[in-house]
Amino acid sequence: MPDSRFFETLPPRSVRELADLVGGEVLRGGERLISSVAPLASADASSASFLSDRKLKAALTATRAGLVFVRADAAESAPDAAAVIVTATPQAAWSKAADLLIQPRRFVAVVPEASAEDASVTFGPGVVVGEGARIGRGTSIGPNTVIGPGVQIGRDCVIGANVSLFFALIGDRVKLSSGVRIGEAGFGAAVSAEGPVDVPQLGRAIIQDRVTIGANSCVDRGAFEDTVVGESTKIDNLVMIAHNCVVGRSCLMAAFTGISGSVKVGDRALFGGRAGVGDHITIGEGARIAAGAGILKDVPAGETWSGYPAKPLRESLREAVWLAKQASGKARGKTDG
Repeated sequence: MPDSRFFETLPPRSVRELADLVGGEVLRGGERLISSVAPLASADASSASFLSDRKLKAALTATRAGLVFVRADAAESAPDAAAVIVTATPQAAWSKAADLLIQPRRFVAVVPEASAEDASVTFGPGVVVGEGARIGRGTSIGPNTVIGPGVQIGRDCVIGANVSLFFALIGDRVKLSSGVRIGEAGFGAAVSAEGPVDVPQLGRAIIQDRVTIGANSCVDRGAFEDTVVGESTKIDNLVMIAHNCVVGRSCLMAAFTGISGSVKVGDRALFGGRAGVGDHITIGEGARIAAGAGILKDVPAGETWSGYPAKPLRESLREAVWLAKQASGKARGKTDG
């Protein structure tokens, strides 16, 4: 279930009602009540889930979901205990159902001091704090920062000006520079007949102890799993970390690094400026990613990769030398001619 500090559950809906509202044909279980949504692996009897990729058919067969949205050719693989809605766009239908069952908590502002652990917490001018937020002792909050409902901030943190924190748990001694955005919705869309539909982002952003994040960097919250930045990791200005990423401890990321969704980064990994990582990739412990590298496959622990598409450093340098020689040879040939 989504964290109740950040999300509230709306009244349950019957399977038939959901089918009428989001589109689809009820195959069975129309009277069952559904109160939440979840991925196939973690869904329970009160949850709706979906299958859009046939490679995950085994997960559909094993799911405990009370309702599944599937295409017609996958309906026979749904468990007998699950209600079934057949639709040409199962992820989009499921996304629409999520909006009917779960919503973010409404922002109700409170007196900022009411969220503080004690009088040692300081607030700059224009700070806005949502209901249920808590801020640990010794923390300072910069001017015009917005702290959303339920957000938890640890002790001795330094939060800069114009920072926004939503759906977030922040550890102790964290430093967030001006303009940092933590917990915004990750980028995800599902195809529907009416055009792209936003995929619900119902996870959290967790920033562990002693993390530093530079100005105007963004860490999105997870879709269902949490986005996590590990202890003592240091992030430069203008870095993007997408939803569901897990970044290890003591990592370093230089400016303009971009980490796509569901990436796993091992402890003590290093990223040069403008490095980019594709989605669902694993970066091993102690790996080093050169400036400007484009990572399109897993990087083993301890290796240094560079180039685009990135390769192990020696291989990348050999290719660069060979290409330079070829280009030089062609240039000489034209001159000689």
